[in-house]
Amino acid sequence: MIPARTSIVITHIAAWILFLSLPVLFVNSQSGNSSVFSILSSPYTWLFFITYIFIFYLNTWILLPKLYLKEKYFLYAACIVLLSVAVWILKPFDRLVSSRHQYTSIVDRQGQPPENFGRPPPERPPGNPDGPPREQTGRRSPRVDVVSIFLFIMILAMSLAIQIRQRLRIAEQRALKAEADRANAELSFLKAQINPHFLFNTLNNIYSLAAVKSDHTAESIMKLSNIMRYVTDDIREEYVPLENEVSFISDYIDLQRLRLGDKMEVGFLVSGKITGKKIAPLMLMTFIENVFKYGISKHEPSAIDIQLTATRDMIRFFCQNKLYPAPRQTESTGIGIDNTKQRLQYLYPGKHELSIKTENGKYTVLLLLHG
Repeated sequence: MIPARTSIVITHIAAWILFLSLPVLFVNSQSGNSSVFSILSSPYTWLFFITYIFIFYLNTWILLPKLYLKEKYFLYAACIVLLSVAVWILKPFDRLVSSRHQYTSIVDRQGQPPENFGRPPPERPPGNPDGPPREQTGRRSPRVDVVSIFLFIMILAMSLAIQIRQRLRIAEQRALKAEADRANAELSFLKAQINPHFLFNTLNNIYSLAAVKSDHTAESIMKLSNIMRYVTDDIREEYVPLENEVSFISDYIDLQRLRLGDKMEVGFLVSGKITGKKIAPLMLMTFIENVFKYGISKHEPSAIDIQLTATRDMIRFFCQNKLYPAPRQTESTGIGIDNTKQRLQYLYPGKHELSIKTENGKYTVLLLLHG
């Protein structure tokens, strides 16, 4: 793969060869029997090349970035006027064409290049081709080289277009970086909202066990320790191994089982090959927390169904519970679902399907993560 800088250099060289070859081919066609070597050996050919290459890079690297883009318009215009005067005086294209016509006419008569080839031909007064050169008469009427001025304007337009394109690319890269930074900052904020919420729920569960002096209090503390280690260490990563997330969910469900006892039937089924797959951390926790918030009853047995299936190119999460009135004194989790939807948009754009339904008194969530 060609490096970017080398690719730019090659592009510039190819563009210059194409651009400057057109006038040379025109001169060659006008001069008839001139060879390309004889054209390239002429000093006026190199004057033509160097003039426009110098103007292009002077305008691209110095005048545009240091004057025009810094709103020094008057100074930039003055420099452009000076360059145009220089082109008008040098007449690079006119000198190239005149030297080739002089070379061709003498070669046709003498069969060899002239001795004074390489110097500009003397200009004679109009209407008197046999008279003395203008240098001798002292009268010199200026002649405008329209082609040289036209090429000068084209070179300025090309350099301006390239500079604008570079500025647009830089602006686009900055916009993309700003968008990525904003997304990362918002994602960090969403994670910060989820973590304290989950830990608050878990501490409430352990408090309930300790209040009734349950034998499972020590086991619950150990599971909470595992959960907190996972949250503080792996939550910093954008994606974590799926098996770690499953272990984390399993500990959380075990804590809920210890708190709820036999009156709550919790089914947690994991199927498929979960090793080697990754998932955004705590992506499923909002749905699982809502299951235990709205799917339990103090007056009748309850059942919760949670399933996680991993296939070669998809992770399928399903949970379902019967709806009961939410307890009055519970922490608010209204923003949990919205946060999860936003995280899905950031981390799985176009690669997820989320379906949340309430039918026949049951609350069902189906989430498909592709890839």
